[in-house]
Amino acid sequence: MIFEHKINPVAIEIFNISIYWYSLSYFFGFLLGIQYIKYLIKRTSVDIKSDQVDDFFVWSVIGVIVGGRLGYVIFYNLEYFLLNPNEILMVWKGGMSFHGGLIGLSTSMYFFTKKQKIGFFVFANIVSCSVPIGLFLGRIANFINGELSGKPTNGLWGVKFNEDDIPRHPSQLYESFFEGLVLFIILYLLVTSQKFKKLNMACVFLIFYGVFRILIELFREPDKHLGLVVFNFSMGQILSLPMIIIGLFFLRKKNEKNTTKFN
Repeated sequence: MIFEHKINPVAIEIFNISIYWYSLSYFFGFLLGIQYIKYLIKRTSVDIKSDQVDDFFVWSVIGVIVGGRLGYVIFYNLEYFLLNPNEILMVWKGGMSFHGGLIGLSTSMYFFTKKQKIGFFVFANIVSCSVPIGLFLGRIANFINGELSGKPTNGLWGVKFNEDDIPRHPSQLYESFFEGLVLFIILYLLVTSQKFKKLNMACVFLIFYGVFRILIELFREPDKHLGLVVFNFSMGQILSLPMIIIGLFFLRKKNEKNTTKFN
């Protein structure tokens, strides 16, 4: 039952132009994310206009791509790119960081909300609910590419990737399931619930994503050029820990504020 990975990373080829599944995951991730944000605005009666969400589309694309690339350069391969700065812009060669993309998206949201005179956390709460869509599609694309594979396993669900003949955990699918589908459902149930409607969804996203990422990285091979960085933690785990801390801090801070008002 061991699955041998022989999936073509090219989705469509027209007139010698190749369109990759990875590119499509980004395209549909942004497109579906924007539509989902509009749906949540109507469902939760948030005071944000539909055309403002459309305007944010370009801001989000720039924030994620620029942040994701710079995050990879700084967090994962700084020494190499300092010696080869001309390759920083060569995104098509691979190398994007989720944590960098999140920082880029948050930065673009900050300036966008100031320009549009929208509350940052009001907007961030809605946008964060849509992020799992991109994560779900992106991790499936990672699996199709046969990249970011897991550690060796004796389980029947192991996958033999092209890199060797060893059955490995399909950690990309684990991440797609937990960081994508499960987190999407959790955020949807909370944001549409009357009981939890005042809960800070951005904080919930940070906490759950951080926990899921740290746990799933136990089944994933660390980057070969980095290995385990500190105390047997991978770079992905190290970068996820501040997400949990920040999420808990602001969640507690908001709860204290609401409690003070109630008293």
